[in-house]
Amino acid sequence: MLNVENLGFSYRKPPMRIFNDFNLQLQEGRVYGLLGKNGSGKTTLLQLMTGLLTAQEGRVTLDEADVRLRLPEVMSNVFVVPEEFMLPDITLEKFVEINAPFYPRFSRDDLERYLSLFELNGSLHLKALSMGQKKKVFMAFALATNTKLLVLDEPTNGLDIPGKSAFRKLIASGMTDDKIIIISTHQVRDIDSILDHVLIIDHSEVLLNASIAEVSNRLAFGYSNDLAGAIYSQPSINGNIVLRPKAHDAGESMIDLEVLFNATLANPQAIAQVFNS
Repeated sequence: MLNVENLGFSYRKPPMRIFNDFNLQLQEGRVYGLLGKNGSGKTTLLQLMTGLLTAQEGRVTLDEADVRLRLPEVMSNVFVVPEEFMLPDITLEKFVEINAPFYPRFSRDDLERYLSLFELNGSLHLKALSMGQKKKVFMAFALATNTKLLVLDEPTNGLDIPGKSAFRKLIASGMTDDKIIIISTHQVRDIDSILDHVLIIDHSEVLLNASIAEVSNRLAFGYSNDLAGAIYSQPSINGNIVLRPKAHDAGESMIDLEVLFNATLANPQAIAQVFNS
């Protein structure tokens, strides 16, 4: 379990309060989608969760160990793929030789399997790769470390359409019951089919914390010109996309994460009422 308790954090320059008494629990065996508008604190939260930043108040624990202490046994179970990164001017084989020993559960077989999903192989020189290829290689290595906590910040940026499809296969094939995977993104349509759980935050507020099953059971997404009883609607080329509380006898409807995100920001009280009822 990843546990965020009474978290408080501020940046000093410029002075800015990001979190105040923020609490969250993440369970293993789930893929979480972390959503929020620009400046809502998503990247800061990811850095606090992984020990890259230190909170002024509260703490973050992974299996009851404080991540800010950055103990080797904790850090060997955490891997972060940031939105922007640099890879050294070496071969992939050398990269693996240097970095794999830090992760006791690293698997070369898994690495080869994940590279194949991206139509890549292990005989690569990192400098010769495009940015999109570097991201694919780094994410394949990240999954192959088999850490308990894997954090991906905007992982589909820079990927083409086949690459995004391969990314979804990568996450699906790499997920196990003892892992927590957190995907922070604005590209919600790239990840909607692989999430177990959705988190929508706005600084110190968790606006929505629900499993995909809960969302499907409590909300109905559809097209309609009748807005009676709607929590939220937005126009589209096919008419109005409407979000309503689901009737008890209603069948399943497809979840539209973009609509859910927009609805939660526009009408958080109504969304909270649906899930707290």
